[in-house]
Amino acid sequence: MSSEVLSWFKKKEIAAQTPIRTDIHSHLLPGLDDGVQSFEDAEEIILRFIQAGHQKLITTPHIMSDAYRNTPDIIRGRLGELNNYLRNKDIHIHLEAAAEYYLDEAFIKSIELNQEVLTFGKNYLLFETNFMTEPFHLKEFIFMATTRGYQLVLAHPERYVYLQNDLTKAEDLINRGVYFQVNTSSLTGYYSREAQRTAFKLIDNGWIHFLGSDCHSLQHIHLLEEAQRSRYYQKALTLPLLNNNL
Repeated sequence: MSSEVLSWFKKKEIAAQTPIRTDIHSHLLPGLDDGVQSFEDAEEIILRFIQAGHQKLITTPHIMSDAYRNTPDIIRGRLGELNNYLRNKDIHIHLEAAAEYYLDEAFIKSIELNQEVLTFGKNYLLFETNFMTEPFHLKEFIFMATTRGYQLVLAHPERYVYLQNDLTKAEDLINRGVYFQVNTSSLTGYYSREAQRTAFKLIDNGWIHFLGSDCHSLQHIHLLEEAQRSRYYQKALTLPLLNNNL
């Protein structure tokens, strides 16, 4: 490790170590979405992940037809640039990329046409929906994607109002084979008190399969460190989470 990196560690208070070795949801490829915008910012955040005990990061830029029109080739290209940057800085971590797909017509069409989408692990496919109302085509999409061999992972289910108001809908999605990825920061109340309460309920029911940082900025790293001190974080760790199987 370079003297520059060692100096950085000396200046920082040592964060609590987490038993979660792999993070599956972040926005660390510079300039591709609303996450980090420079390689320097990505470097600082990644160093904090290393300090906290992470050995692997699967970063997941947004893909939205009306906002972030990223493609697998664009994402792979920026991943290569970031890995080269880190290598030149003598910073070593296993860094991969998938994507966080927004459930819109373009995404559904890409699945229907068997176009390339970015997955991680055992063909896990991370997706999100609008926050307010259940998409009318959600169940149809789940059936189509799972029959094509994808293992769907719903990003931050605790943040969707339509699930907050009716947890039987969450149970139905799990019964349809959807995995749930809760944002660790939700345990702090960062998004809303209702998102926090819903995250607690999902943990109480054992309805989470992954924890994810959804890290966009250094502020989110501070929230992760805060969340790790919470009782519900410790309770989540008692569940058979899949992070460390990747």
